[in-house]
Amino acid sequence: MDMTVTTTTGRVKHLNPDSMMKSPAFSQVIEVSGNARTIYVGGQNSVDRIGRVVGVGDIGKQAEQVMKNLKTALHAADADLEDIVKMTIYVVQGQPLEPGYEAFLRAWGIREERPTISVLYVAALGRPEVLLEIDAIAVVPL
Repeated sequence: MDMTVTTTTGRVKHLNPDSMMKSPAFSQVIEVSGNARTIYVGGQNSVDRIGRVVGVGDIGKQAEQVMKNLKTALHAADADLEDIVKMTIYVVQGQPLEPGYEAFLRAWGIREERPTISVLYVAALGRPEVLLEIDAIAVVPL
């Protein structure tokens, strides 16, 4: 089922063609048309506001902090998680994806409109104790 959010000047349409897998976590395609604000959020990791890594050694706790940071960054631009159209998730090799995915679902909730998502396993991130990082693109129709 395709879901469309429309205003008088902008539109964000989530597409999940019947010939492709349907996922409860992500959309296959998102089309943006018309006037909209695009927000680019740089890689968010589990560092708190004072620069301390939250959840050292625990990807689930780190994912919770990542989602808090992502939400805070979006709020700074008058946007929220539901405005995300694209996320790239970087996970350090050898880390289990499930605890991070569970934290993502707790923050995200169950929504009809889901972002497109790419997951990449990487050798390391900017700080050795960081196990997960997410960058995002959000679109807010005007």
